Amino acid sequence: MKENLLHFVWKLKLFSTVQLKSTNGDIIEIISAGTANLNSGPDFLNAKLVINNQLWVGNVEIHVNSSDWYLHNHEIDANYDSVILHVVWEHTVDVFRKTNEPIATLELKNYISKELLNNYEQLFSKNRNWINCEKDIASIDSFIFSNWLERLYVERLENKALQIQNVVASLNNNWEVVLFVLLARNFGLKINAEAFMNFANSFNFSIARKVSNNLKQLEALFFGQAGMLSADDESEYYKELKKEYNFLKVKFQLTPISSGQIHFFRLRPNNFPTIRLSQLAMVYHHHQNLFSKIIETDDILEIYELFDLATSNYWETHYTFENSSKKSIKKITKPFIDLLLINTIIPLKFMYLKSLGKNDLSAVLTIIAKIKPEKNEIISKFNELNIKSNSAFETQALLQLKNEYCSKQLCLSCAIGKELLKGQLFYH
Repeated sequence: MKENLLHFVWKLKLFSTVQLKSTNGDIIEIISAGTANLNSGPDFLNAKLVINNQLWVGNVEIHVNSSDWYLHNHEIDANYDSVILHVVWEHTVDVFRKTNEPIATLELKNYISKELLNNYEQLFSKNRNWINCEKDIASIDSFIFSNWLERLYVERLENKALQIQNVVASLNNNWEVVLFVLLARNFGLKINAEAFMNFANSFNFSIARKVSNNLKQLEALFFGQAGMLSADDESEYYKELKKEYNFLKVKFQLTPISSGQIHFFRLRPNNFPTIRLSQLAMVYHHHQNLFSKIIETDDILEIYELFDLATSNYWETHYTFENSSKKSIKKITKPFIDLLLINTIIPLKFMYLKSLGKNDLSAVLTIIAKIKPEKNEIISKFNELNIKSNSAFETQALLQLKNEYCSKQLCLSCAIGKELLKGQLFYH
């Protein structure tokens, strides 16, 4: 028996409450099981019980064996003086407060059904599956499942917003700069995310605004601050960028990030940092007030249009400064814009609206529901379990489910796990 199951059973009253008696024969009526305590002290706070026709208001402590009370030294801890009921799986010893006053004990093993215990054993079987409920997850009621997905997505969104909050604070609530820094990180993809973020933080964003009308100067600023103009390349465009950057460097007293931070390995050519930096420069060449434009629209098509851009002309025939290549227009693709939406634009929009006291999620939920489902190993596994995704809203929720619940064995905190444990049981 695990204590977390007893917590779960007590919280939801998943046991027979008819003729409920303490170990000394007192009749117990549960008016309120109390509120789960996530901090130190008794497990459930402010419970309301009637014991032997007397109303008690106080706290409930839960253990597998009643002797655990002494194992944890609760008898000398003032935090447990207000415990009105000791809930255990097996009663092994009577317990007392510091005042030597006995505490009523409820032994649950005679009140929990075998079906619930069997469900628990099956869910946490030692035969390790990809997720504990993989044989039964597809059978969960669609209404319960869809409601749980929405909550999971909001959880994931709030986690992303918390990460953004640190950036917002470090940049003095300048949302336009926050957007630039976060977009830069996304344009760097996983391999260059940190380096691109360092680049974005290496100069005052007002400089980019001052030179944004001149695409060559803006590219010079970006490539120079990214430490990519320190070599002695002989190509004409490289020399032009280096000349422009040296001018900006002196004028604005710039210090680039160290060369070597940005990498090309394990990247497809269209994801080379040179291509992504040029695309990012093109975005800010076209949009002076990008943050305002994003905040003012809830139309995903308008957001796609904002990023419907390509590199500068030079990069149509290059992937690096060293070698030319066959001409190709290197546009920011729709799947890449979807990544920007999922990882930056929607969380930032959510965070900004929250800062204004607007907690209506309808706008962000509408946008995420229109983005195509992501493709990755986790989503493919769910597909194999007949859990199909129709949008990024669902794939993001499933990623939250797998990473924060399934992988951490938090089935008792999961709506799916709760349903499978309860089965068709009705207790009261």
